[in-house]
Amino acid sequence: MPLIETVSGPVEAGDLGLTLAHEHLRTTSEAVREQFPHLYDPESERTAAIAEVRRAMEHGVRTIVDPACMDLGRSVVFSREVVAETGIQLVMCTGIYGAHYTFLPQHLANRDIDYLADAFVHDIEVGIQGTDVKAAFLKCAVDEPGVTEQIEKVLRAAARASLRTGRPIMAHSHPRTRRGLEIMDVLDEEGVDPAKVQIAHTGDTDDLDYIEELLSRGPFIGMDRYGLDIILPTERRNATLVELCRRGHTDRMTISQDSVAAFDWFPEEMRSMVPDWHMAFLWEGVLPGLRQGGVAEEALEAILTENPARWLAG
Repeated sequence: MPLIETVSGPVEAGDLGLTLAHEHLRTTSEAVREQFPHLYDPESERTAAIAEVRRAMEHGVRTIVDPACMDLGRSVVFSREVVAETGIQLVMCTGIYGAHYTFLPQHLANRDIDYLADAFVHDIEVGIQGTDVKAAFLKCAVDEPGVTEQIEKVLRAAARASLRTGRPIMAHSHPRTRRGLEIMDVLDEEGVDPAKVQIAHTGDTDDLDYIEELLSRGPFIGMDRYGLDIILPTERRNATLVELCRRGHTDRMTISQDSVAAFDWFPEEMRSMVPDWHMAFLWEGVLPGLRQGGVAEEALEAILTENPARWLAG
């Protein structure tokens, strides 16, 4: 059985168990943190992350996939601290989110695609940030601005690193502008097996025509922003997922919340706008509605356990 890298070392794919396929311990503005550390309270961040992980584990969660990469404040040190306190199996990645979804820092903008791919491969084969913790997947992002020149470089570098290492890819997307299809265009050109790709945030739309067109290209899709009703309410997300199950797509979906335990992008008081955005909302406010809508227990087992393991195993 394939091995999946975690912060604590490799585990068999079949031992991942109940999995949250897209959550963040911490999301932070890296440049601000580096230059103005007095603005941050690391202990409060650590406490918040530990509390959120434990809240999820109370519902049986054994594994959390954290797609924090460059531009999101990825930290092996922070992740190890949370793992040590909770015992969660935490899966980390390599890649670049892309500041404002348009550009790269000068160091990478002025070097070629393969230079960037080499950096990703190092995280996969050697370790992240000078440690022996290895990346289990690659992360990239295409949002409303589309596949700009520099973002295309990241996509192609992720594709080439995936081909060299066998690691899967998760791509942040913007469904309203159908960016998932553009992502697949680039990855297809690079020769990536679509079964190794997960198009994140597909659940931000209930446009079933778009979703099925995307599924026809072969990737997994992330229905992964439950609790962010300011983007799409839970009831509409559930109705979409129920219909996709009815149409036979159960085996291509993952489900999660994309929640962030410690988040510095917005003032803390803005959290009140998204009261359900946390790592336990699936159990506290989502799964009962899916069951009521006719989603069978076997389908939920596939979405929450089998599909994340299949995608990570490539």
